[in-house]
Amino acid sequence: MIKLEGITKSFGELKVLKGINLEIENGEIVSIVGPSGAGKTTLLQIMGSLDKPDSGRVTYNGTDIFSLGEKKLAAFRAGHIGFVFQFHQLLPEFTALENIMIPSLIAGNARSTAEARASELLKMMGLSERSSHKPSQLSGGEKQRIAVARALVNEPDVILADEPSGSLDSHSKEELHKLFFSLRDKLGQTFVIITHDEGLAGLTDRTVQIRDGILSE
Repeated sequence: MIKLEGITKSFGELKVLKGINLEIENGEIVSIVGPSGAGKTTLLQIMGSLDKPDSGRVTYNGTDIFSLGEKKLAAFRAGHIGFVFQFHQLLPEFTALENIMIPSLIAGNARSTAEARASELLKMMGLSERSSHKPSQLSGGEKQRIAVARALVNEPDVILADEPSGSLDSHSKEELHKLFFSLRDKLGQTFVIITHDEGLAGLTDRTVQIRDGILSE
């Protein structure tokens, strides 16, 4: 489904990615591990079209995403890629329900459609009773589940998660990891997850290691 071919990226004289080749299959949960500074986040950002490689191609079901114009690329990202970050990135002035709705509204969906989808996802996350709560009223685990729901609202091809459980306590971390696999079983959702958590990496279908800008499995 996702194919990276010959991806290189440098920042000044520093070569961060040195010809990355990687394929992600539909419904797969893949973890990317490696030491700090190895290029994991850079790779994920390129896979998610947030940054461009110096050379190489990223294709989604045959579409070369970096051949798209800026507006078409932004529309592709909104409709096909979901993101989950370590610190949830929820907007503090909006409720849980509203935070989940935002990407759907940005994509041009009617408010009623966005709200119905967000409510459905809140129920799936077991957080229906928290719909009117703002982030300051939610636990760390709840905030991260809201972030996952937000990533799912436009039914993306893939969710790209950067250290999604890195800031959570042990119980919340375990619950989040279970959630990923539950979503794969229920929705056929594909995940690519950067993690330092050996427990999570050990659960995934495949673990890819990046070291000195090169991948190994």
